[in-house]
Amino acid sequence: MNVTLVLGIVIVAAICGLGYAAFNYFSVKKLDEGTDRMREIASAIRVGANAFITYEYKIVAIVAVVVAVLLALVISWSSAVAFLVGATMSASAGWVGMKIATFANVRVTNTARTTKSLSNTLKVAFKGGSVMGLCVSGCALLGIFIVFLVFGVGLGQIDASVAGTQAASCKSILGLINPSLNFGAGFTMTLSGYALGCSIIAIFARIGGGIYTKAADMGADLVGKTEAHIPEDDPRNPATIADNVGDNVGDVAGLGSDLLESYVGALLSGAILAIELFAKHVFDNTEMLEAMLYFPLAFAGAGLISCVIGIASLFIRKKLSDNPHKELNGATYISAILTMVLGGVIAYFSFNKFTGLMIEGYDNLSVFDSVEFHIGWISPWVAAAIGIIAGIVIGKIAEYYTSYDYKPTKELSASSIEGSALTITQGLALGMISCMLPCVVLGIAIYGSYLLSGMYGVAAAAIGMLSFVATTVSVDSYGPISDNAGGIAEMSYLEPEVREITDELDAVGNTTAAIGKGFAIGSAALATLSMMTSYIFAYTAAPEVPNFAEGALDKITLNVIEPAALVGAIVGAALPFMFSGMLINAVAKAARKMVEEVRRQFREIDGLLEGKVLPDYKTCIEISSQGALKEMRVPAVFAIAFPVVCGFIFGAEFVGGVLVGATISAIMLALFTGNAGGAWDNAKKYIEVGGVAGHKKGGDAHSAAVVGDTVGDPLKDTVGPSLDILIKIMSTISLITVTVFAKYNLMGLLEGLFK
Repeated sequence: MNVTLVLGIVIVAAICGLGYAAFNYFSVKKLDEGTDRMREIASAIRVGANAFITYEYKIVAIVAVVVAVLLALVISWSSAVAFLVGATMSASAGWVGMKIATFANVRVTNTARTTKSLSNTLKVAFKGGSVMGLCVSGCALLGIFIVFLVFGVGLGQIDASVAGTQAASCKSILGLINPSLNFGAGFTMTLSGYALGCSIIAIFARIGGGIYTKAADMGADLVGKTEAHIPEDDPRNPATIADNVGDNVGDVAGLGSDLLESYVGALLSGAILAIELFAKHVFDNTEMLEAMLYFPLAFAGAGLISCVIGIASLFIRKKLSDNPHKELNGATYISAILTMVLGGVIAYFSFNKFTGLMIEGYDNLSVFDSVEFHIGWISPWVAAAIGIIAGIVIGKIAEYYTSYDYKPTKELSASSIEGSALTITQGLALGMISCMLPCVVLGIAIYGSYLLSGMYGVAAAAIGMLSFVATTVSVDSYGPISDNAGGIAEMSYLEPEVREITDELDAVGNTTAAIGKGFAIGSAALATLSMMTSYIFAYTAAPEVPNFAEGALDKITLNVIEPAALVGAIVGAALPFMFSGMLINAVAKAARKMVEEVRRQFREIDGLLEGKVLPDYKTCIEISSQGALKEMRVPAVFAIAFPVVCGFIFGAEFVGGVLVGATISAIMLALFTGNAGGAWDNAKKYIEVGGVAGHKKGGDAHSAAVVGDTVGDPLKDTVGPSLDILIKIMSTISLITVTVFAKYNLMGLLEGLFK
């Protein structure tokens, strides 16, 4: 497949995805918002969300400009421009997703109010969520199209990579001034710059949004539910509007930026690895390089087109069942199956022409052997299929441990009868136990894809796992919209039947969110492993005389028992724990201020608890906003700076160990926090729907479950989602800067002095 055809597929897919997103956006927006009270509440949520994300993006813009300048000075000006393109695409997707969520929430409430139909309400919620999902894939592919077209084709970076040379656009500003300061940046650094731009937005959006939403949620729950014993989203609770704003900025905008970053990281890890394998003489066939370079893009384009069909399949049917989970799963399965069928066609046209082709001078060594495609042209497609299957299985495991339809969460809910201590204890145990099976599945996927297709197969598995991300994000985003809809129903004093409909959709949304987090961390692990291989290649010199009979991994090593790498792995393993602690502290600080303010209003505003007057919502929104904007800076900058600082002090081997250790411990922590938090949330909901005999909302068991849910809030919605971004941003920025700190680092300087 040539570059013109592949880029054609990519841009057509991007236009289809973004076009369908625009259609769904305006079709949702034209629906009726309901009563004056509903409009007023929705407007307050919208204003709060707009204000927060505007301030957040101003801070991120400053950081992005600083990083872009540094990239242009030291790495290459093309990587700096690509970085800004990535940041723009990620920010745009998050902004659009947040906007539609603030329009869709009240329209979901009104649909439930006017139709009393679960299936009709599901359609509106999912249509709102689909805008976020389609924008994630559409914006990501649009940015990749721009980078490949402008830099890869227009400025000749792809041709330079094939020829083993360097395009002029790959030089840094310092390198243009002084050639000795040119560190050999190529198209891989341009692609890495694009991925880093997406990562920068994602980590700030996830951390900032996560702190905002959980500070408000914890403040509302701890005082409103457990102290004042008023219902969730009761209009008397001052933190209620802030809580609903948080759903939009954290669980929609943050989610969109997060998954876009995962998606881009998975796609580009395969392309970057292909270039590095070729540059280090693992294989020398230029047509194979082009096929390996373009396959991820074409596969992603096919995946987005499949997702448009899968998402539309839910809307074109006149009547849906009253089982939201079944309907959402149906859209997901259609997207996944179509992606695999089209992916098989793409794999055939990309790689079948190399069947039987031997390497010149090696009569018993084929081109497929040199890149470790052990079952021929079908190898990367099977690896992608393994990734898809692994993603679905990991999602099902997450569903088992977090849904109240299954034993673990039911038992957790029953433990609330004995009080909050046992609720927390059993929830911790559930989260820890839930780590094992996903890790086994992930291990099988990594090993299986490697056996079939080498390290490129591992990247292909990551691509497969996220190839239908538009649908999985759509399913994930519908949850916060439904949650907001329930809040609006409660605050608007609508009949209980409306809240029952939105609560049922929200309960399914909690499970789909846990499934989505499983996909995110699984794909992050696969993409990071691929990036890690590229990282080692980047600072390893190519052999002077290529020997194609050697396998790919014979030419690169990271000796983890070598002192620098071993110490790096130990430090790296501790890093996610430190990062998680920083995030939990940040949420606790912001939540503490929220609790104090809610208590103050209950104490000082006469008639508030009696419902005679409304609380001061604005102050609570300001507390969450200021707390999130203040507390998000240190963890985000820490994640960006840590590998670079370590590299310039201890060198490339140490950072390689850091990446290994951090990736392994982050996988465990992300699974633990996501599943424990999801189970605590649904255990609370199980009591609310009458699942535990003799106990109901407002009772002692429910209060204990609320405490468990509050403990789980920062774990599942702040810590867990941020960890997969942490390992990807670290691997990406390490790959970009390794050519510099591998040559210039303090330890290397000291060793040179004492030799």
